[in-house]
Amino acid sequence: MHGLLNRAIQCFLGDAYGLAVWVDVAGRAGIGPDGFEPLLSYDDRTTILLIEAAAAVLRRPRETVLEDLGTYLVSHPNREGLRRLLRFGGTGFVEFLHSLDDLPDRARLALADLDLPDLELAEEGPQRFCLRCRSPVPGTGHVMVGLLRAMADDYGALAVLEHLGDDPGRGEEVVAIHLLESRFAEGRRFDLVDQV
Repeated sequence: MHGLLNRAIQCFLGDAYGLAVWVDVAGRAGIGPDGFEPLLSYDDRTTILLIEAAAAVLRRPRETVLEDLGTYLVSHPNREGLRRLLRFGGTGFVEFLHSLDDLPDRARLALADLDLPDLELAEEGPQRFCLRCRSPVPGTGHVMVGLLRAMADDYGALAVLEHLGDDPGRGEEVVAIHLLESRFAEGRRFDLVDQV
């Protein structure tokens, strides 16, 4: 797993719960308190141990921790860069959903060795979509539920998201997306040029 992704988990725990929680999680996972170097690669098992330790320390289901991580990646002020990258996927939520297939390739333009989960979107009917997530680390679908929920809010859309389960043999998780209203509320402000 790319250190940038592990570092995102580290930042999530520190920003959301404080340094003491991060140090406790790191200790349980066998990681030093300084955490991860963003540009190094780490064994996938390290990420799995990190997530398990976070769930234990926070006394929350693993799935909930992962959904909260997905929300954090888009909505926390320290992650504005990722939000901006995702918003370039389209002017509306549906357009953004259709851009998810290309997200791993777009990310590799910035970091050639960044290996994001493979994402495949399919339309299941009017305003209904199915997102298939393939990753060596289980739980990616739950991260996507949190991220998609935050992005729907960002666009002002009202959507129901559900993690439908996983197929460990295929390394695939499935997320159902039902768009109820594309313009439910005013979305967060977004400009192509970052205002300083």
